Amino acid sequence: MGQILLFIFGSIFFLYVSRRSLLNPGSHGFYRFFVFEGILTLLLLNHPYWFRDPFSAVHLVSWLLLSISIYCIIHSLLMLKKQGGYAEREDMPENFSFENTVHVVDEGLYRYIRHPMYGSLLFLGWGAFLKNITPLTFGLVLFVTGFLIVVAKVEERENIRFFGADYEAYMKRSRMFIPWIL
Repeated sequence: MGQILLFIFGSIFFLYVSRRSLLNPGSHGFYRFFVFEGILTLLLLNHPYWFRDPFSAVHLVSWLLLSISIYCIIHSLLMLKKQGGYAEREDMPENFSFENTVHVVDEGLYRYIRHPMYGSLLFLGWGAFLKNITPLTFGLVLFVTGFLIVVAKVEERENIRFFGADYEAYMKRSRMFIPWIL
């Protein structure tokens, strides 16, 4: 019962945070909502298993992915604030203010990957999945991964419209989520 209540309250929170994006199915935030819901579901399904045999090989990999997730989100937010600048975008009112950068950020993690925040969610999802591997959680983590790719592709189209050739050049010298791999 507690998991269901947490899911309901978490979903209400994500609906509130994503309310403007959900009205624009062409925006990256629309698809990001489904990533949030998938990760919330993974976390709630697997939270009872987080500290069962926490030093097994699978759990150690999980802890590593979860740690990378935390690092990625903190670092990327700091880099956006430091380098990105800010401008109101009338064509994208559903964006959060930190998303409306005026410069292509290409230092720190952004030097290697275009979407460290989505990479953070990817690592969070896979880290949560590894806590209790079942067919259901495997399906959920694949769902989250697929939607993260969609979110990133949609955001890249938005960034090309806004930044033009600078962003296209940046795409050629960086990866989507994981340096040198994806």
